Amino acid sequence: MKNYLQTPIYKKSEEIFETLKAITGLFPADDSILIDLKGQLLGDAMLIQAKLAGALAVKLYDIKMENATLIRKAARDLMVSYHTLKMLGFEDVEYYQIIRTQIEEFRLLFVEWVAAFNNKNFITDTWGLFNPPGIAHDYKQQDEELDFLDEDDEGTDTDF
Repeated sequence: MKNYLQTPIYKKSEEIFETLKAITGLFPADDSILIDLKGQLLGDAMLIQAKLAGALAVKLYDIKMENATLIRKAARDLMVSYHTLKMLGFEDVEYYQIIRTQIEEFRLLFVEWVAAFNNKNFITDTWGLFNPPGIAHDYKQQDEELDFLDEDDEGTDTDF
């Protein structure tokens, strides 16, 4: 099985983090609002990496979808932060367009990655949020539907 650190989607998340670190390094040290925002921005980038690692390490559809949801939210928050930086008068805001381009590249990898989730590898989500299409929150699984838990990890989504 391929190491998740070598997947294109994870590598793109690292690229976003490194670029963001460089841009936020330009924030004036005496601007407490920008310094607080720096923590949020880097936190979102780190969350993307942590949730990717978690999703790439499991078979369960519901866990993958839950992590994908958090990744999407963090990426969207990063995307719209350009407007916040502009509003706050960050003088090098034009560099943030690099982040927006990288997030768009990440989004394309993300769409392909999520589409490859095996929706047969699930345990019913009784909350009803992350069940595969057509599976209700009160769906009663048969034992044989859980046989995938005993299989090896061949064919996981670590190519993304």
